[in-house]
Amino acid sequence: MNMPPKQINTAFILGAGLGTRLRPLTENTPKPLLLIGERPLITYAMEHLRTIGVQRFIINTHHCVEKYPEAFLEGSWQGIPITFRHEPILLDTAGGIKNIEDLIAKDERIIVYNGDIITNLPLAPLINQHFTLKSTVTLALRGNGPLLNVNIDQNGFICDMRHTLKNPGIQSCLFAGIYIIETKFLQRLKAGCVESIVPPLVEMIKENPRSVGGVIIDNGYWDDVGTVAKYEKLKKDFQDNSQ
Repeated sequence: MNMPPKQINTAFILGAGLGTRLRPLTENTPKPLLLIGERPLITYAMEHLRTIGVQRFIINTHHCVEKYPEAFLEGSWQGIPITFRHEPILLDTAGGIKNIEDLIAKDERIIVYNGDIITNLPLAPLINQHFTLKSTVTLALRGNGPLLNVNIDQNGFICDMRHTLKNPGIQSCLFAGIYIIETKFLQRLKAGCVESIVPPLVEMIKENPRSVGGVIIDNGYWDDVGTVAKYEKLKKDFQDNSQ
């Protein structure tokens, strides 16, 4: 087994979304706690992250906040401790990351993972690319998918997101919802600001085209639980594979 060159100890899993496209399933349950294969969706992210040696999970909460401690009665999963950070006002991705700044050491880097995806793509290439490029942020990408709106250049740096900078690079990719950030990136974010991760990344790319890296990882499966139909299909697929 090829181990990543550097250890990433902390994973921030985004768990605070409302799951509006999955209603009525999410009326009384956060989307990451919906069951797939008789276990919460978010535990697949945890299992994936454990393969790279993550030693701590941070999960942001908002909708049905009480459900998370009920799902993880011991405040941990498979012996890995979980810290919950509640957002009374939903802060979106960048706001949520800024909201956990006090939980992260100044010289630490973290891996951020969307709580509504299910994948087994290998994470070692993402970690290797991050340290090779020495980028502030590095995104995991897929070469195919439903939304190809992240562009990468020939050197492995992100040159556009959502067609904002009109720079097509060499390939348009799907953002896989997994990325590594250095804590100095958090200094760019405003506390209490409701903001997506995309605008701060675009601004950073404009300032320094070599600040945001990317790596295309097409091995393994990747899916997001975005609709009721998609959720029911994933449930059936996991049930069929377990028989």
